[in-house]
Amino acid sequence: MSTVKIVHGDRDFYMVDGIKLVPRACIEISESCPDYLKSMILNAVSNGELQAVAYVPEKELFWEKLSA
Repeated sequence: MSTVKIVHGDRDFYMVDGIKLVPRACIEISESCPDYLKSMILNAVSNGELQAVAYVPEKELFWEKLSA
């Protein structure tokens, strides 16, 4: 099976769920995460050192594009 790597900012990073756009991957920070860690994570995201990445089967992406 062949897969495709999709990163935030790529055209296929978001998929349509009815009428809304939904990201294929994301980084969620728990409410219980200490503030200093949240700050470090957000800083790493804004610096491009940490990013959301999704690996999608190429066949799945192909059929999704055909059905749109």
